Amino acid sequence: MTAETLHRSAVGTLENWTAPDTHHESLRQTMLAFLGAAPRGCLREHAPGHVTASSLVLDEGRCHVLLTLHPRVGRWIQLGGHCEEDDETVQEAAHREATEESGIPDLVLDPEPLSLHTHAITCSLGLPTRHLDVQFLAIARPNAHIVRSVESTDLRWFPVDDLPPGAETETIDRLVELARARAMDVRP
Repeated sequence: MTAETLHRSAVGTLENWTAPDTHHESLRQTMLAFLGAAPRGCLREHAPGHVTASSLVLDEGRCHVLLTLHPRVGRWIQLGGHCEEDDETVQEAAHREATEESGIPDLVLDPEPLSLHTHAITCSLGLPTRHLDVQFLAIARPNAHIVRSVESTDLRWFPVDDLPPGAETETIDRLVELARARAMDVRP
């Protein structure tokens, strides 16, 4: 796969996504404009900013959320990270990151974005940059066994209505609300 394939996938995903509100529509247009000017904008090497992919991982009943205590951010957040040149699609990047960070091999990823988010951050490049995050919903099978990766300080399931201190509450609450509104058929 190439950066161009990933770029086309990200553009196509955003072009075909129906934003749930005017805020998300504005973010969608911003990301499309960014990608229109940045052919390698899906890769972390693009220092001014780059597309990232994350997943809100819920249990099948959508009552518990899997969060990682991110060592660099110092907060409980959803699973995700940078796209890689080997990723064919932004969905593949989100699924790969969620699988790597959770240890759950059979997560079911909804291919339609759940939400979009942008934030300034100093990431692994050591330079201030901007992440343009495409956020997806992933469902874990019943009794899924989690394994914390080296990229995480901690990894735990939490009730969606009782997030831990230090959680990125605004983002997670918004994602959970959108996830509960979306019908997604998951069968073991």
